[in-house]
Amino acid sequence: MEYLVATDVAKSFGEVVALETADFELRRGEVMGLVGENGAGKSTFVKILCGMYRRDRGSICIDGEEVALGSTARAERAGIAVVQQELSIVPTLSVAENVFLGQPEARAVMTRKWLLREAGKHLDHVGLEVDPLTIAGDLPLAERQMVEIARVVARDAGMILLDEPTAALPDDDIERVHEVVRRLAAAGRSVVYITHRLGEVFELADRVTVFRDGRSQPPADVTDLDGDELITRMLGRRLSQMFPPRATSVGDVVLEVSDFRTEGLGVPASLTVRRGEIVGLAGQLGSGATELLRGISGTQPHEAGRVLVEGTETVINSPAGALANGVAYCSGDRKFDGFFANRRVVENFTAPGLARVTPRNLLSRRLEHRLASSLAGMVSFDTARLRHRVSTLSGGNQQKVTVGKWLGAQPKVLLIDEPTRGVDVGARAEIYRTLRDLANDGLSVVFATSEMHEVLGLADSIVTFFRGRQIAHYDGADATQAALIRDITHPDETEAA
Repeated sequence: MEYLVATDVAKSFGEVVALETADFELRRGEVMGLVGENGAGKSTFVKILCGMYRRDRGSICIDGEEVALGSTARAERAGIAVVQQELSIVPTLSVAENVFLGQPEARAVMTRKWLLREAGKHLDHVGLEVDPLTIAGDLPLAERQMVEIARVVARDAGMILLDEPTAALPDDDIERVHEVVRRLAAAGRSVVYITHRLGEVFELADRVTVFRDGRSQPPADVTDLDGDELITRMLGRRLSQMFPPRATSVGDVVLEVSDFRTEGLGVPASLTVRRGEIVGLAGQLGSGATELLRGISGTQPHEAGRVLVEGTETVINSPAGALANGVAYCSGDRKFDGFFANRRVVENFTAPGLARVTPRNLLSRRLEHRLASSLAGMVSFDTARLRHRVSTLSGGNQQKVTVGKWLGAQPKVLLIDEPTRGVDVGARAEIYRTLRDLANDGLSVVFATSEMHEVLGLADSIVTFFRGRQIAHYDGADATQAALIRDITHPDETEAA
């Protein structure tokens, strides 16, 4: 029997139709996958469910009775809770205080003994074994995620929406979150699991609902689908070629890194990148792959090693120094330091190449627009959106801005950490094609990723990392998923490179 049923739900903002129509059903104790491209309407629908938006049309019923969800407080009273991708943990409070944060009714009975006892119960429900008095900010990210889930469990929510809960987690921690989801469903709670990682849908969900072009599609049992069919439902077309062809030839060495050590790399690493080559660094979070990129780019200090750009040794102590030597770096956390969220796209695109649009130290709007339009074309960004603020864009378009802005500085090497984190499958294909086009035009690209299909499909050569050390090097065409997974998960069975 259905626990929640939404019928013909719609939402517009002025003349912009964000959600044309959505029909949705959720059973008690079910894990429902919710997927769709950015802009497909799923985020608008989720915000209606959790009370952030008022629906323009349609009905939502819980246990057969229609409910009004015009505010987050009303949604919570109806038993609906959401764990956002951006965590709301207060880092200076204890775990127990965070569990009961925002529950004024708890204040009347909240003593130290009660707090420890009741918080402990909810932490047990999500399988988190920590002292409730631990300061929340001292926990690793995955455990902070679980505290966030324990908070909604404490509110006795019957329906829990999880928005990209594993987007920034390594494999071991992802499995911990998956186990929490299974616990919640087994306890009779209904879970809506929103993700861009389609593999999670098949691993966790009982059914999946796809949103496309502002409309929902009927839910489907995951056992009746495969990856290709799910992608086809999302895009309206079969994604026959996610990754473009690899390079047929590469040029001379552009970047050479030898005996390099930085924080997070316990053993010195070495790397060689040729002109027009895409090199993938494969490893889980904290493996050393991201840290190597950050060290090369001057984002974090390095302790030892040499960096040569086109045969000339360089000393890079800052991102500005790296850029001056032809090395640009795209952060893996674009919302933190990847762009200026409240500035227009045109300003973001031209910021690193500001000298090109400021003759006589005066900004030329004509040159600014011309450069931004050129860079937008290089990353397949819609020039009609150049005047939009970056904060209003989808994740895929934000990532295009994050990558494209560095091209204005005309780098020789582009370093990218997690190039498709939080990006839907359609936008991923566009980003892969963009990176290959840039490489074909002579740019050298080095990217770090925790997603094996990404490094296997895109990279011309692959270097694996585990717990701060470089493990092995592969030609991209010869690498196998089994070999890469062995390298990044079994340190005692693999010799360091």
